[in-house]
Amino acid sequence: MSSLAHEDLVVVDGLEINNWDRKVLEELRTGGVSGVNATCAVWEGPDEATRAIAGWYRLARDNEDVVVLAETAGQIRAAKAAGKVAVVLGFQNTSPFADDYRLVEVFHRLGVRVAQLTYNIQNLVGGACYDAHDSGLTAFGRHIVDEMNRVGMLVDLSHVGNRTSRDAIDASERPVAITHANPTWFFEHPRNKPAEVIRALADRGGVLGCCLYPNVLGGELTTRDQFSSMVARLVDEIGPDHVAIGSDCTRNWSQDFVAWLRNGRWRPPSANPVEPEWPAWPRWFGGPEDFPAVTEGLLSAGLDAATVTKVMGGNWLRLFTEVFGGTEAP
Repeated sequence: MSSLAHEDLVVVDGLEINNWDRKVLEELRTGGVSGVNATCAVWEGPDEATRAIAGWYRLARDNEDVVVLAETAGQIRAAKAAGKVAVVLGFQNTSPFADDYRLVEVFHRLGVRVAQLTYNIQNLVGGACYDAHDSGLTAFGRHIVDEMNRVGMLVDLSHVGNRTSRDAIDASERPVAITHANPTWFFEHPRNKPAEVIRALADRGGVLGCCLYPNVLGGELTTRDQFSSMVARLVDEIGPDHVAIGSDCTRNWSQDFVAWLRNGRWRPPSANPVEPEWPAWPRWFGGPEDFPAVTEGLLSAGLDAATVTKVMGGNWLRLFTEVFGGTEAP
């Protein structure tokens, strides 16, 4: 096994949706995570999303010894050197843009650098993973993608329908991401992606964040070796420059929040097929503190040090540099 040490890596998590406070930030630092795409809106409209960003400004100001808000890959590297966590603000829906493409630039100026096109159901931009019929990217959606390209905001396709995903990959002038999903050949689930979508993503320079959320991982009994083997196979299939990690950690939430994630304001709780509840995580990965286990698993699966360095953060840094602009810190 390689002598590569987890603490020497610049670890970047493609997505977490925690209820953020100092304790959660310290969990990331304990796990050696230097950068994270932190969800600050899912169903929220423009006003609520703005307030959520304001909350992040306050949290960062009150905990400046632990966290920094980042807008470039270089700032993530600088956070690593300073022993801090760099937070990249992101949306898991385009609902904050409402029906106005101009709000993309507004939120970009407020610090948002990642936006997922849809969250589980159809919106003005396109179709989603739970839609019986995926409409594809709409005319409005094409303007949103164009504007995200122009300002330097990463297009995320994680909860997006497969047809809309292919449309967005083709429409985008910049590489796009699937920040937190797995291949359907590993586990069949509406949130996971078929091989043709993953291949199209990689062919255009994009990155797939392999996800540890139990519902798309195969449940709490999925082993570290199984996950690591999946990552290794993906590296073989689409190349070492296009595979990363997107844990989808959900730390510090009450049971009520999972119902909000599932329902938003689009359906009553009584319409759920089952009562929403958080799934149990695998014993080997329960949160950000367990990131060293991911590095160990990838090395045990036979990936070399250079590839593990890319998967654990280097590929996100490369993509962020290409999409956000700016330069890498030395």
